[in-house]
Parts: sequence; C-alpha cells; structure tokens
Amino acid sequence: MKKLSILLFTLFFLCFAKSGIGQQIPAIPINTVVEKVQKYFGVYPVEKVHLHFDKPYYAVGDTLWFKTYLTHNLYEYSPSKIVYVDMINSKDSLIQTLRVPLNDNGGKGQLVLDPQFVAQDNYRFRAYTLWMSNFDPSYFYNKIVPVGDAINKRLGAEVSFTPESSTKTKVSLQFRDRSGNLIARRKLSWEAIDGWDPFGKGKAETDDMGRVNISLTIKEREYIKKGRLIVKLDGEKLEPALVGNYSLQNALWDADVQFFPEGGDLLAGVPKKVAFKAVSSTGKGLKVSGKIVDSKKKEVASFQDLAFGMGSFDFLPTSGEKYKANVTFENGEERSFDLPEVKADGINVVLHKDDDANLQMGLIASESFFTKMNNQPFYVLGQSNGHLVYAAQATLKNSSVLINIPKDKLPNGIVQLTIMQPDGKPISERLVFNESQPLLDIAVKTDKETYAQKEAVKLSLHVAPKDSLQGNYSVSVTDEAKVPYNDDQDLGILANFLVTSDLKGFIEQPNYYFNAKNEKRKAALDNLLMTQGFRRFSYTDLIAEKLPPVEAFPEQGITLKGTLRLNTGRTFQNGGLLLSVPARNLRKDVYTDVNGRFAFENLVFPDSSKVTISARGNDNFRNLVINMDPTYFAGVDQANPYAGNNVQNIDQEMKAYLSNSKNEYRTSILIDEVEVTGIQRKQVTSKEFSALSGLSMPEHRIDADRITGCNVLTMCLTTLLTGITFDNQTMKYYVSRNYNQGSRVPVQFFLNGMPIDEPSLNSIQPAEIEAIEIFLRDELGTVSRTYQNDGVVSIMTKKTDQKKQPRMSLAEIESMLPKTNIIDMMPLGYVKERTFYAPKYATAESKNTNDYRTTVYWNPEVKLDDAGNVTLDFYNADGNGKYKVVVEGQDQGGAIGRTIYYYNVK
Repeated sequence: MKKLSILLFTLFFLCFAKSGIGQQIPAIPINTVVEKVQKYFGVYPVEKVHLHFDKPYYAVGDTLWFKTYLTHNLYEYSPSKIVYVDMINSKDSLIQTLRVPLNDNGGKGQLVLDPQFVAQDNYRFRAYTLWMSNFDPSYFYNKIVPVGDAINKRLGAEVSFTPESSTKTKVSLQFRDRSGNLIARRKLSWEAIDGWDPFGKGKAETDDMGRVNISLTIKEREYIKKGRLIVKLDGEKLEPALVGNYSLQNALWDADVQFFPEGGDLLAGVPKKVAFKAVSSTGKGLKVSGKIVDSKKKEVASFQDLAFGMGSFDFLPTSGEKYKANVTFENGEERSFDLPEVKADGINVVLHKDDDANLQMGLIASESFFTKMNNQPFYVLGQSNGHLVYAAQATLKNSSVLINIPKDKLPNGIVQLTIMQPDGKPISERLVFNESQPLLDIAVKTDKETYAQKEAVKLSLHVAPKDSLQGNYSVSVTDEAKVPYNDDQDLGILANFLVTSDLKGFIEQPNYYFNAKNEKRKAALDNLLMTQGFRRFSYTDLIAEKLPPVEAFPEQGITLKGTLRLNTGRTFQNGGLLLSVPARNLRKDVYTDVNGRFAFENLVFPDSSKVTISARGNDNFRNLVINMDPTYFAGVDQANPYAGNNVQNIDQEMKAYLSNSKNEYRTSILIDEVEVTGIQRKQVTSKEFSALSGLSMPEHRIDADRITGCNVLTMCLTTLLTGITFDNQTMKYYVSRNYNQGSRVPVQFFLNGMPIDEPSLNSIQPAEIEAIEIFLRDELGTVSRTYQNDGVVSIMTKKTDQKKQPRMSLAEIESMLPKTNIIDMMPLGYVKERTFYAPKYATAESKNTNDYRTTVYWNPEVKLDDAGNVTLDFYNADGNGKYKVVVEGQDQGGAIGRTIYYYNVK
C-alpha cells in the first residue's frame, strides 16, 4: 500500500513536469533521469535494523535482553531473515557476534555478560543484515552500552582531566578498593601509551583521600584517540598490584566549529540561513555564542547554539566580502573561524516554509546566475527512504521559484531535495524532515496507579487496528530508582528508523528530537539535518549507471558453502555431500555443480551446535577433499564516531545500579561450605615463555573446552580468533581493526613460545591444545620489533606425561590424522532461545525473599488480538519509586511507534 501510493505520487509530478514548456531541450530528459534513479531504487532495497534493549546499561554477570526490528522499503522481494549483532569493546575489538533469526521482521536474543570474558567497559553494539554489509557501514545500527563491574573489579577510580594548554593536562584520580574504601598512602607507577608505544611515564603516591595528580604531556593529538593511561598501585603484603586502565579520550580540550549555508553555498546578494555546529574532540556539542564580522570587522550577524552545539542565523552576504565568525565557548576560550567563500554565481534549494499541509521549497539564484541561466531548465528530485517521491522540471523565469510538495503524500522521515543540471550533475541539496503520516498510537495503562512491592500488575496495551495489519511489539519495565536514565539520550525506534539510520556520524541524544516536552525539538532537528552528512548514494553515479557491486544477498537462512575437490586439486562434479546436525536431528544432502560447488541453504540450528559434512557416500571418497568457504562478517570500523557516548566514570555514573548489582550477586552465589579435596591445576599462560614474557594481558583467551568440533585447526581458528581477520588471497591472519584501515602486517603465531608460520598450523592437533591467547597489541614492542608483526596468537599445548606410552596401532594412528572427506565444525548458529525469568508472588511465603531485579518485566514477543489489545501480567520487585515502561513496535506495513509510561511502587 505504501509503495503504491509513493509511485502514484511520483507519476503525478512527472506528468505535471511534462506539462511545463522548457525553453531549451535538456541534455538528459527528465524521464531518463527518473528511469535510471528508479532502476537503482528498485533493485537495491534499503534495509534498516533497530535493537530495543531491556535497559540502557548493565553490570557484569547480567543477562542483556534485546529485540531486533527490521524495516525495508520494498515489498516485492524477500527481505533478510537474519540480523547480526556485534559486541565491540572500547578498543574496537570484536568480543562476540550473535546471529538472530527474524520472523515477520522481528527477532529476539540475549547475551550473558560472563565475568570470565566481560570486563567493565563501554561496549558498542552494532547490528546489520548481510545485505546491508554491501553498502556503507555508517548506516548500521550502533549504540554504546556501558557495562559496570561489581564482581571482579578490585580497583575503582574516579578520573577527571584539567587541560592546562594545547599539549598538557592534569589527570586527577581518586582510588577505592572493591569495598569502596579509599586507598590512601599507596605508591604507584603510571604509563601513558598510544596503543603501542609509551609517550609518558612516572611514579607517585596517593594522599590521605586516595587522590593523586599526574601531569601529562601529549605532544601529538593523535595519541588521545587510542591513548590509555595505565596505573599500577603497589600491593599490600602478599597481595598482587592493582592495575587500572583509563582512556585518554577526554585528556585535552579542543573544539571545531563548522558553518553550513542552506543549500550548500553563500550566494552574493541572496539572504541566506546558515547553520553551524560546534563540537569537542569527543564529538559532543559545545555551548557557543559569537558574532559574524566582515573584512572591516563590522558585525553583520550574531548567533548562539540552540541545542548540542548547533544553531542557525540569517544574514545577507555581499559579493567579494570575506566573513569570519568570532566564537566564544562556555569555558571562556575564544577562537575565530572562516565562513565559506561567497559565490557570485549559483542556485540553491532552500526550505521556504513548513506547515501542516506542504513543504514549500524555494529555488533561489544569484542575480548574475539568473541573468546567464534565464529560461534554462533544472530538475528537482526528492528522495525519501529509498523511494523517488518527487520529480519535476523547473524553468528559471525568475531568480526565485517556489515549489509546493504536499506532505500527506510523503513517507515519514528525511526527505532529500536535490537540484540537478540538465546534464545530470547535482548542484544543491537540502534535507528536510516529514512526520505527516500517523505513527502507531500505542496506549498503555495499568490497573492501578500505585502498587506495593511484589504486588501483581496488569499492564494493558492498545493499538488501533490499521487495515487489519498485525504487528509485533516489545515491552520492558525497569525500576527507575535503580536504573536512572535520561530517555533523551536513548536511541528509540522512531529516532533510529526516521533519523539516525539515514545520517552519518555521531548524533547526540537522538530521542530528544521525538520528545514532545522539548519545545525546540523541531528547530533543533532542522539544524541537525543542515549540518549532518547524508550520502547513502550518489546521483552522479546512478545516472552514469555506476551501480554498487553486490557480494551478498538478503539471507533467508543459514548457508554453508564450499567446494569439493579431488586430492589432485581438480574440482569434483556431481559429488554427493551429507550434512548432519545431531542437536537438531537434522540431515540434508546436496550434490556439487559442474564447478564442484555445493551449498546447504536455509539451515536452522542453535549456536555451539556440532555440524558434520561428509563426502563418504561417493565411491572414491578417500580421494576427496572438502573445502569450506569462510563465513563472511562485516569488518569492525575503527573510526568509531559513537565514542562520544562513552561514560568516563562508570563507577560514579552507575553507582546505584552497581550497588544493587553487588547485593544481587551476593544473594545469587551463596552456597553451603564444601571441602575441596581435588588438586588445583595451574593454568598455562604465555608468560611462561621468554619470547612472550614482555606482552601484557591477552585481549582474549580460548581454553581447550572451546576448541572442539574440527579436525583441522584452521577451521576452528576462523571462528575462534576474536579480533583477527583471515585474508584468502595472502593466506595470512591480520588484526581486524588495522586490516580494515589498510594495514597488511600479519599476525605472528607461536607454538609453546616458538614462532611458527601459517602452513604449520594444521600440523597441530586441536585435541592437544591447552589454550590459545590472543594479543591484539604489543605495547612494549618486545615481539613486534623482532618479528615485524602486528598482533600475536600464542598456542599452548597440553603437557604430556613423560612415562613410556604403549605403541599405537595403525588404526589409532589413522584416527588421529585429519580427515579431508569429512569435516566437523561449529559454525555460528542462531542465538539460543531463553525465556526471561519473572517470579510469582502469589503467597506470603513466596514474598519472603529479596528481589533485587532491575528489569522487572521483559517481553520481546507481544502480540495483540484482532481488536488491538493485550494484557500482560507480572509482579513488582522490592524497589520503591517510579517504574518505567517502554513499549516499541512495528506493524507489517512498516508503521512504527514508541511509548513511555510510569507507575509508582511504595
């Protein structure tokens, strides 16, 4: 329905455009332009992904629950049925990838924040479909989720920076132990590193309040992007040293202010609206005020930011003049910035008026440009969410032309208006926001306004049925006293699908623009659209028919592909292969094509399932070799623009939550006293080998119990080596973050402390491996300087008993050799299904327990009846105060909605 209305609207304007009489024949007729643009839009659907989390932050040991939503702009194709969710730490290392199946464009998943593998940090959750990975990853879903630690962390610290000059800063730290006590009069050493080499070091001692000040010189600003401050406090008596690791992202103050004339240019003699954006080195907006002065230092305009360092002002530029902005920042700093050069000739598209009925756009030209281009044709194209929603040919009969675009014919979201020359070259662009289509009206109410602790709650939802379209919804209920959070900072489904998924770069407080309580939100959103990047596609490329290459299509299920060959290397045609997944009682067979290729498609199995592929059904199976294709995942983008949302002092920002987490953890792990009679086995580490003793702690450790399901080690490594990328052309492994930036310095492998090359890996029996440690950084350079490598993978085998072993039989020897005609592997499967635990307090005895839950209720699969109603039942926890209900949803037609509701617990 939505697709049809858009096409009809487009045709209406095309017919209207043809009725106009142009004075010259365009180089490229508008019908040709529209045809080429529509060809792209019709073949390259736009998919967007959204995640709804049960709460905005977590603690180590929690289970993180989420709902996935997929929206797409075309309805005559089969959209993706799989969403990938990446967990990436603040060092841009991939921690885990989840594969989430979709049903009716919705899915669900969870992730246990295991204390063995997850530490306190700011984690970036990234989500995308394989189809989306064909295009710019800037349009993936991204959100920073802080994770605190109330279990393992032995050292807490509050960090602040006081910049003293452009290269010097004072770092103030106050240390506490795991019980919250100040660590007074303790000697320490510190070192500042840029990710590889130290650029500062020293020693100090904490005062009576556990505080210490460090003077730090940072000569290169590049250091702060990946820079870390590592502090080591001396241990007491036999206790080990306490080590803290802190980001230097906020170490130095810096600011940049950019100016964006509406439509792209300052045109001489044309009154213009100019937007500006003032940002700090972290990417967040800065409060500013200032004046625009000409070459004679005469003030021609003044300005002040409206929100998040963004604002706008109007002024009339004069031909031949040069303008500067004298800017004053909130901290008193003053700087000057040049405005863009004034152009004598040009034409721009501007927003003249935005009312309830129309977007009134204007084409404005300078007088000299109009004189030269009088009666010349121009094209005006409007694009929204991958649809061409407006196309017209306009002729310059005046220096300004007004165009009315009815808003009720436009979809919700960003509309990109572009002026194009008759030869197909874009010359001006303006982004505007349309919200004329109704959102899902999600009504929420409870059977009472105020409840007691552990009392039963009946929560009712109602969404008016729309054309009998069903929808799926997710509901979270949290105790806001334990999980305080400004909802403007969150990334809801409206802000994501309608704004952030179409813009590049960091957007501060995205929900602000959809909170009706913010009176300036519409003006602030317009400033955002004038200053934020938008380049999902290039009109120039589309008209030249330079279509982007496609390497992956929308997935309909898990696919395992490969090639079957003879041991001579020749491909094997019409060979039979059998796949089995014992955990799912699944068996499937395929045959190879003329090139020896095979594919098992639309598979369904949970993660950590053993999958066996066998070619032993063929007569000459002993001579066959199965080669599996590596699984493709999007690389981790290193220039993380979302780091502006990183929380610097997690301990303080999440104090209430972590205090509750500590109580919850103590309650959940109390066990009866037991006597341990077994022998503790010492864990083997890379530190035992002299060649690797200079390395710091590994980013990842893989123990023997995870190295299963493969006869050939390299098959295991493709899925186990977190943060490492394998290149099929060079047949080498690289640190992913650096590989994605163009580096081709390989990882160095070590076996029991001895360097080995990649061809030697498959001589190692997976069953003999004790552990694998991954070092993505060599901070002291003890290994990289010797081997000219980037990153280390240390493989350690089990220590064998030196007693004489009996001779092995030939059959036993053969069983240990890698088999090439049968492969066991553990590919990434679907995230395992789990149900959120919701206790019932139906009796007085059941209420006699402590309930520290922060997420009181979570339901990612809420279904409404035919009348659009549903009632959900759950029990409150022990917390008093406001409980926050967040409901998000999407119907089958793509309409979306979000609602927040509060009730009280006393």
